[in-house]
Amino acid sequence: MDTEAQPTERDRSSRPAASEETSGTPGPEGRSRSALVPRVAGWLPGGRVTLTLLLCLLFLLALNTFVARPFQIPSGSMEPGLRVGDRVLVNKVAYRFGAEPHRGDVVVFDGTGYFGEADYIKRVVGVGGDRVVCCDEGGRIRVNGRPVDESGFLFPGDSPSTVSFDVVVPDGRLFVLGDHRGDSSDSRDHLGSPGGGMIPVRDVIGRADWIVWPLDHATRLHRPDAYARVPAAEADAAHPAEGAHG
Repeated sequence: MDTEAQPTERDRSSRPAASEETSGTPGPEGRSRSALVPRVAGWLPGGRVTLTLLLCLLFLLALNTFVARPFQIPSGSMEPGLRVGDRVLVNKVAYRFGAEPHRGDVVVFDGTGYFGEADYIKRVVGVGGDRVVCCDEGGRIRVNGRPVDESGFLFPGDSPSTVSFDVVVPDGRLFVLGDHRGDSSDSRDHLGSPGGGMIPVRDVIGRADWIVWPLDHATRLHRPDAYARVPAAEADAAHPAEGAHG
């Protein structure tokens, strides 16, 4: 009688199939994904150093295009807060996703067709629907009937304006002024131009949030409290006097 033990079905199934045995050659799933980096680096002169520099450059380009960009102050029109040669960081996402510029914000905008073929930096004084008047009995600018105390940012010795105006800002536009009123070409100088000196919100590049250079002048730019007390524009705001002039 043959007494040799015969393997049971359980014995057979417990043995690993030949196809499941490790062959020593990794399949596609077993290859490390990090192998892509040395492969790409191997194609480039300079290897990993060049690849790192390219990735940094792409990151900076994306940052500059979609998030923030530096802007150099070209003139003294925003003194004393912003000096010639200062570099500010412009927040390009500040007014996306439904947000709008506020009174008191310092904005950079494309002035093509309104101010000139260049980018400009000014302070928002009036937004859509606002009535902006200069000047009242106290020599102050009034927005929606409320006088604005500009002493915290106006250039020392400057008056709010030597040009008289009485305007209602159309929806979707901004009335902007420089802080150094005696050295600023702004909405006042273009009252008779197309658009009445008021720039379209769509042409705003972003909000200046930081002075980043020089380091001894680096600081965050805040919206002045003076504008927080300005009331909302009335739907039936009075229209400006016809032929406002300086």
